[in-house]
Amino acid sequence: MKSRIMYIESKAGGLTGPARIGRVSFSKTGATLYYAGKSFQSLKGSGFKSNYFEVESGDEYWISGPRKDGQDSLYPTNVAPVVDADVHDEYWTKIRGQPRPPLREASE
Repeated sequence: MKSRIMYIESKAGGLTGPARIGRVSFSKTGATLYYAGKSFQSLKGSGFKSNYFEVESGDEYWISGPRKDGQDSLYPTNVAPVVDADVHDEYWTKIRGQPRPPLREASE
């Protein structure tokens, strides 16, 4: 399965929600994304400020490639996403092009 580091933000609670940077896997056809034991499928443009939904719960998410400047959220927020431990070094050095900060643990 192909995988990529992506920005994943829950839209279940409104326009902004908890966000993470993590490794997402893709199905063979690319129609389904997998992250943290959940499956996501595209809303194909029909979502309100979201582009994917979680298959089991129907909750909506904004999932996109991370940006070099760190402005990944759809709407400006002062809450930084949690970066998963398994992608922490790669995200900071290869994507952001910065020295890696200490690992921040999730509060979830």
